[in-house]
Amino acid sequence: MGVTLILALGLLVMLRHKAKETPPPRDLKQIRKEGTLKLVTEYNPIGYYVSDSNVMGFQYELIKAISQVSGIATETRLEMNLSKSFKMLDDETCDVIARNISITKQNRDHYIFTDPILLNKQVLVQRNKKNNEGIEPIRNQLNLAGKTLYIPSHSPALLRLNNLQQEIGDSIHVVEDKLYSTEQLIMMVAQKEIDFAVCNWQIAKRLQKDFPSIDLKTDISFTQLESWAVRKTSPQLADSLNYWLNLIKDKGIYDRIYSRYYQ
Repeated sequence: MGVTLILALGLLVMLRHKAKETPPPRDLKQIRKEGTLKLVTEYNPIGYYVSDSNVMGFQYELIKAISQVSGIATETRLEMNLSKSFKMLDDETCDVIARNISITKQNRDHYIFTDPILLNKQVLVQRNKKNNEGIEPIRNQLNLAGKTLYIPSHSPALLRLNNLQQEIGDSIHVVEDKLYSTEQLIMMVAQKEIDFAVCNWQIAKRLQKDFPSIDLKTDISFTQLESWAVRKTSPQLADSLNYWLNLIKDKGIYDRIYSRYYQ
């Protein structure tokens, strides 16, 4: 009986010691103590890119503005795959996914989203009539039946396309391209390597200047709210991000950044 009691007390001491060693979830307090806010974004021609050896982009400038108003240094990593970005968030490798993420019920169940940063939608990227042997662009989503549509791997468009198949009562062949990004798929449509892609309208519109043969007039989704994401265990960080973003908007900084990349 005495041995059992000693073992139980020993186990209790070990559990208490282990509990003390387990760090609390990483939130604003831990981030301020460390002195660095860690973010992950994607490399694309609007959000984050290099031009003449200078880093530029909507997300890049927004991150810089956040650093200035918060007084916290930022560290930004690049990751094209959204699923891997969410894993980095879960593993506390990063604190914020700073890219345009569609706010869906499924996402809300697992993560906290900031106040909306952008309005966006998914569009069908195809060639215009002049550059497609006189063939009229598709305007009715019913005519997507049997067509092959390319999307970047882990694109939010996948859920919409799966729903669209149910709506039109026919199959749409969707190819999740693990190798090519949005801009590369758009280039492939322009160069007649593929016929259709479904992409983020904001990025596609920007690239249309370089590829005037593409047509973006057919919507695939409704306009969606897009935001940054943080862990459910970082509510203070989420509240602070909203405060900083509103401060940036009140000062007119957001409008200046937005106009540089989206107008």
